[in-house]
Amino acid sequence: MDTCYIETPLGYAKIIGDQNGITSVSLLDKPENASEIIPKTLLDCVTQLKAYFNNQLKTFDLKLNPEGTEFQKNIWKQLALIPYGKTISYLDLAKQLGDAKAIRAVANANGKNPIWIIVPCHRVIGTDGSLTGYAGGLYRKQWLLNHESEHKQQTLF
Repeated sequence: MDTCYIETPLGYAKIIGDQNGITSVSLLDKPENASEIIPKTLLDCVTQLKAYFNNQLKTFDLKLNPEGTEFQKNIWKQLALIPYGKTISYLDLAKQLGDAKAIRAVANANGKNPIWIIVPCHRVIGTDGSLTGYAGGLYRKQWLLNHESEHKQQTLF
């Protein structure tokens, strides 16, 4: 497996993958040195993440190879279908899968998503519109949702 680190507005992203696809994109709180040499197998991922943060990309086109159960992989595939700038509730996601009672299992699988941003688990919110459960911290989830919003908050200063 190849690994690299890139700096993002939300911390350092650790990217892991090989010729079979991206296995993991995780966010690190503590600083890491950005990789000077990006392995060829990770170059498209790095390029697309940078474009995303520069408001130049809304849809990722990468080969993914996350490790997880079949149920988790099914949830992650559903997450990847949530359009840029849109959100869905955990309950609605469970209903899409045919079982509203599976809401906790859906939320658990969402929380185990190993491919940060590319599989957009940040687009899943509570039924009441609240921000709930985000491994990277709710402030990062809010930042990502604001980043993708058509109505970006303007600052006065």
